[in-house]
Amino acid sequence: MKLVRFQSATGPRLGFIDGTSVVDPDNDPLFRDSLVFIQSGERGRRAAETAIRNAPASARQPLASARLLAPLVPSTILCSGSNYTDHNAEKSNTPISGKEPEFFVKTADCVIGPGEAIIHDERLSKKIDCETELAIVIGKPGRYIPEAKALEHVFGYTIVNDVTARDRQVRQKDGVTWYELGRGKAFDTSAPLGPCIVTADEIGDPQNLKLQTRINGETRQSSHTGRMIWSCAQLIHFFSTNFTLKPGMVIITGTPSGTAWSVDKELGGKWTPQPGLTAATRYCLPGDVVESEIEKIGVLRNPIAAYVA
Repeated sequence: MKLVRFQSATGPRLGFIDGTSVVDPDNDPLFRDSLVFIQSGERGRRAAETAIRNAPASARQPLASARLLAPLVPSTILCSGSNYTDHNAEKSNTPISGKEPEFFVKTADCVIGPGEAIIHDERLSKKIDCETELAIVIGKPGRYIPEAKALEHVFGYTIVNDVTARDRQVRQKDGVTWYELGRGKAFDTSAPLGPCIVTADEIGDPQNLKLQTRINGETRQSSHTGRMIWSCAQLIHFFSTNFTLKPGMVIITGTPSGTAWSVDKELGGKWTPQPGLTAATRYCLPGDVVESEIEKIGVLRNPIAAYVA
């Protein structure tokens, strides 16, 4: 099942992708919003399957013409950095890089949907970078969740572009590198999310998905979720030590090599692109278009636009 939110004449609506159509279900309270639906569990899923199966033509619109919104606006996005060996190899690292998950947080204020602009504000950063990441959507609450049972707590998966202000993130002095993960990671439009949430049963093994980033059609990142250092199950276990994980919370799982940071020698970049990939010549600028793609989920596409006061 693929869950979306879309803009209707009366405001945002929950919908479901059925082939090339978006189905607008009936006004059952279970479909009031994404979080309510996620919390409803198996009851909501059965109701959605019935609504999709019985939807009349008037309840369908072409997916291609639907104005999709972020399928969920999570209150909390728990983020794991430095979770791919090849990404660690391309950059200047902190002493803990690759030894434990790097832990930072984004909020609902960071979230935008498909087609919405990532804002380039030079007063904040001149080095805006993009990172395609698999995102876990929690469906079942839990604390101190054992790794062996972690995937039982997953509702589904989506894509998050972990937009980063590199000149805010990376700090260096006297040969030591450290990260300021607050200002470097959490700011307006720094978490494009979507285009849909795919339920866990349709994804199967989350460590078996291809991942790509394209900027203006050039492939910058091309990897596989099997190359994570810490798996989705391990990250759920890790984050549940700090937080009671709740339905609608999102965990993002890190990014592979191919970021613009990788060729920025001022900030410790040291990457040589693999065959088929195009090394960045600069960070993102207004007018660029970023496409984040993950197998079985789709393509999250966002333009870069200049800040307007």
